[in-house]
Amino acid sequence: MSTPTLEKTETAPACATAPARRTRRRGERGPLGAALLHGGLTAASLIALAPVAWLFYLSLGPGKDDYLHPGKIADKLTFGNYRFVLEHTAFFDWFRSTMIVALGTTLIGVFVAATTGYAVSRMRFPGYKQLMWVLLLTQAFPIAILIVPMYEIFGELGLIDTYWSLIIINCTTAVPYSAWLLKGYFDTIPFEIDEAGRVDGLTPFGTFFRLILPLARPGLAVAAFYNFITAVGEVAFATTFMLDDSKYTFAVGLQTFVSQHDAQWNYMAATAVLIAIPVTVFFYLVQKNLVTGLTAGGTKG
Repeated sequence: MSTPTLEKTETAPACATAPARRTRRRGERGPLGAALLHGGLTAASLIALAPVAWLFYLSLGPGKDDYLHPGKIADKLTFGNYRFVLEHTAFFDWFRSTMIVALGTTLIGVFVAATTGYAVSRMRFPGYKQLMWVLLLTQAFPIAILIVPMYEIFGELGLIDTYWSLIIINCTTAVPYSAWLLKGYFDTIPFEIDEAGRVDGLTPFGTFFRLILPLARPGLAVAAFYNFITAVGEVAFATTFMLDDSKYTFAVGLQTFVSQHDAQWNYMAATAVLIAIPVTVFFYLVQKNLVTGLTAGGTKG
């Protein structure tokens, strides 16, 4: 009796194996989405840069009325407006005053806002919630109704026509928002870091300065930039409290080019471009701190 033998036969696949289709990861954009995103960002950048480019273009016109006929500026471009502003105005006095006020506001404002935000974030004292709402409420009062009482207070204290008056008044404007900003940032820092500092024998102030502030560098950078631009752009109080021409800030100095019957727009445009330089430099420094601050500090596992 013979046993049947089974022969294995290999059958060729009916069709060639198709290449595996790449699966898009979650959150990954397709070619169309990436193109739309980059196109939107490019358009937004151009819209943001257009006023700055237009201001720079107008600053190259030699006449004060050239802004009325911008097409004719291209035939007579000149840097004479910048030369006039630097050589025949108190530009460097304005620069010195602005830097004193802006840097003073930044240092004092960020310190007060950081300590306030940290205290509300970490400590539970009576009225800690109401404190933040009171700070927010101070922003509801218009500047117009504050000028007269603040002028009387500073007059009695002998602070009129001093840099301290502008530093204090700018801090009252910038600190409430900065305190809210930093309080929210301190909330994201683990409480275990404070406990580790206390275990190592640090005081609350030592924990704050040596452990928490390095981790909060991105938030501090944003608060510093906000305080800086608030001081640079403030006009109402600087115009009222500063009586000496040499103590004018940039925002007040720009008004010297405008009289009752005339306005030298070409010099104003040139001065505005020059004012943007220190602000841009400060923003560049803050941007670097933001990038490095994101990786600064850490916890031990």
